[in-house]
Amino acid sequence: MTPGTPLPHPRLARLSEFALGAILLAAITPSALAQPPLHLHGQVHDASGRVAANATVRIDGPHGPRTALSAPDGRFDLDYPTPNAAPLTIQATTSGMQSDPLQLPVAPPASIDLTLHPTSVAQQITVTATRSSIGLPATANTLYALTTSDLATYPAIALDDKLRQQAGFELFRRSSSRVQNPTSQGISLRGLGSTAASRTLILQDNVPMNDPFGAWIHWDEIPAEALQSVTLATGGGSDLYGSSALGGVIDVVPAHPASTLIQASALGGAQDTSSLGLRTDLARARWRQLLAADSYRTAGYIPTAPSVAGPVDVPANVHYQAGRSETDYAATNTNRAFLLGNLLNEAHGNGTPLQTNATRLWRYIAGDDWSAGPSTTGRVRLFGSQEAYRQSFSSINAVRSSETLTRLQRVRTQELGASTDASFALSPVAFVLGIDARDIRATDNEVPITSGVPSGIANTSARQRFIGGFGEALATHHAWSAALSLRLDSVSNLDTRSITQLNTTPALTPNRTEFIVSPRLGIVRQIAYTTAIHASVFRAFRSPTMNELYRTGQVGQETTLANSQLLSERATGFDIGTTYASPRNLIALAGTYFWTEINRPVSAVLLSSTPTSIRDMRQNLGQILSQGTELHLNLHPSSIVSASLGYQYSHAVVTKYNPQPVTLGTPQNLVGHWIPEVPRHSFTAQLRAASPRLGSLTLAARASGHVYDDSANTPAFILAPFVSLDLAAHHDFGVHWSANLIVDNLLNQRPDAARTPTQTLGSPILAQGGLSFHWNGTSSY
Repeated sequence: MTPGTPLPHPRLARLSEFALGAILLAAITPSALAQPPLHLHGQVHDASGRVAANATVRIDGPHGPRTALSAPDGRFDLDYPTPNAAPLTIQATTSGMQSDPLQLPVAPPASIDLTLHPTSVAQQITVTATRSSIGLPATANTLYALTTSDLATYPAIALDDKLRQQAGFELFRRSSSRVQNPTSQGISLRGLGSTAASRTLILQDNVPMNDPFGAWIHWDEIPAEALQSVTLATGGGSDLYGSSALGGVIDVVPAHPASTLIQASALGGAQDTSSLGLRTDLARARWRQLLAADSYRTAGYIPTAPSVAGPVDVPANVHYQAGRSETDYAATNTNRAFLLGNLLNEAHGNGTPLQTNATRLWRYIAGDDWSAGPSTTGRVRLFGSQEAYRQSFSSINAVRSSETLTRLQRVRTQELGASTDASFALSPVAFVLGIDARDIRATDNEVPITSGVPSGIANTSARQRFIGGFGEALATHHAWSAALSLRLDSVSNLDTRSITQLNTTPALTPNRTEFIVSPRLGIVRQIAYTTAIHASVFRAFRSPTMNELYRTGQVGQETTLANSQLLSERATGFDIGTTYASPRNLIALAGTYFWTEINRPVSAVLLSSTPTSIRDMRQNLGQILSQGTELHLNLHPSSIVSASLGYQYSHAVVTKYNPQPVTLGTPQNLVGHWIPEVPRHSFTAQLRAASPRLGSLTLAARASGHVYDDSANTPAFILAPFVSLDLAAHHDFGVHWSANLIVDNLLNQRPDAARTPTQTLGSPILAQGGLSFHWNGTSSY
């Protein structure tokens, strides 16, 4: 083909090839075409024996593919032209599940059984929704799956930025973790807001990733090369997972060692940004080993708005190194035992010379995924972490020309935990039972600084203990599915001791324990092959973290006082929604109406404000309510082009306000005020084009309405609406090499990030590019 010759359309090319093949086959083997077709029949079911209706059964052979749908009882009938000698391959697929490809001999058996198993992403969706590997035709949870491709092609580097492709996913601050203090990275889903603490639970391998001391998230903990996919389940999840799951559960799915491979990547760009990544997997007999490492550094940018920036303002930056090791051993084909270790070393500059923070986090997990036949499975996890965190605080004068150190802080945290669960599938009913426990011990050492000299001490040591157990029953009957779950948690705050300069005798805080019940009921009605309606009602909770109870925090010039009297937040909610997926998934649409009411929400309540500083105190407010709609649309008009749209409307306000007594100021009545940092409208869109010859191109847009940056809804602290546009391009060079380009904020419109009370902005346009290498060896596993 000469240069410039137009390429034929892929569908026309495939059609021409098929037509030509059919003509040649007819000329060579006319007797075969004259033979009567094979009549194949059988049944499709899952591993527990439950039948699968409307599953697509596909046969591939010398005469091309043939497909049929299974009946309500799982049975299928399919005719195929009789082949001469080549075997046929038959496989069944349905939403998130598929059978292993089965090769049939020339004379196939009288009846064929096809057993469905969850695919890798679908299995994680099932685990997130039911905390088991039991496959259901549908669940009553609102679920969004981001596959390896979704994460790799989105124009962002940090994981939190990649998750922003989901409408409604918000952090406490609008900035990326590339430059943001980790103590301001709590997650908000469904408009429930957050502070430093997240109202959403993050998991990896069924183990909490939320910081054990403050419940914020270390987004760079898992090296990028060791990340496989992410599942977001919005709506209360405390019935299965306990504390912190008010807004939902995000399951970060790490890659497990598989066949022998080597991956390496290098990236560089503006703002003196550089990144290196490496992963290697080894496989031998029953053993598999994964080693991965990540290093990232950026000089960042000055976050303070140019109109108010002064000599003390310098770029906010970060550098980190993350390492991961996982050793797996397969005792049988259905059993996986593993030992995992993860290390993160991270340091932030927070925009002035004296405001810095750093984290060193060790995490370790030992686990076993076991099976006692097709209907009984379970998991065991033993886990722990050790963390050292330091931060420095300062005060800045009105014209931002000088900075004075005010406090040094050191926090050490130890965590130990264990969990186990088991599922029993007894068609058409299944049961899941489990228990878990966590013990967290922390010490906060603080040194006030006056005129450059230490002026006292303020040390607090404390302990938190979580013990919970849950049970879940799942059932299917024809087009109906239902799940009923109940969990009981005991949350204890123990052994709290405080020492100050004025009182060297430890001050003891009485121990206290809360017992919390979290039920949930979900129902799904499948309508035909394409549509399902789901509804659920739930209770959920979040216990205050030790950070909220005992530590005074500061971001910029906003200081938030601790409150040791805080009680757990309690949420009640319901949702109802529908999903539609057209044949061949050309169109997929999901919509959900949600209503969630939180009693005693922990919020930073404004006590006083000056032009250079804000003083807040954490309090249990009376009640907040968030209600709204989630919409998501996926379009796949061809194998080359795809698009997705997401939208969330959230009416999130304070509905009752009963302030606790405080020693500073008199807080105003907050009823009717918006929840800070929660927009009414948020929108995301992506347009992707992919070609094996040219590579892939992704254009991503995000838009958000205005938000308030304080609980009092002060007009001066409004963060304006914004629209951002990002671009990612990928091209393969041969089998092993590829090039990547990412451009963030193409419009170079810097959004408002915070007003604390100084206005800070998001990143200007940022271009990054690099190369990656991938090699797959032959596994001897």
